[in-house]
Amino acid sequence: MMAEHSWQRGFTLIELIIVVTIVGILATIAVPAMRHAPIRAKEAALKADLYTLRSCIDQFHGDRGRWPTSLEELVSEGYLRRIPVDPITGSADTWVVEYAEATGEETERELEAGPGIIDVRSGAEGVALDGTRYADW
Repeated sequence: MMAEHSWQRGFTLIELIIVVTIVGILATIAVPAMRHAPIRAKEAALKADLYTLRSCIDQFHGDRGRWPTSLEELVSEGYLRRIPVDPITGSADTWVVEYAEATGEETERELEAGPGIIDVRSGAEGVALDGTRYADW
């Protein structure tokens, strides 16, 4: 009769130690890179929102020959669906608008409408990961 050998299949202790070591090394590399990921995502969203708002302001000026008097006017005239939420502050009410300076050459229609918005910035306090202030973007 032949002797039956019962070989059990599985991992040896040394194989498990090697796998755990490799996973630990990969985690050590990945965790610092992922620590700033949520902040980077918010900063990217802020840059995209600022680009969209400024583009809509420019389109409004190109179409109507005057600057919009408020961000709400961009919504009511169909240039935006809604005023975006500032991803850093978490509010749509914190945008800081910059108005055009009076030059004395305004038309009667422009004087009637009031000062127009020429730029918009974030009202967020603080500094971005690249060292610049959010308010300067």
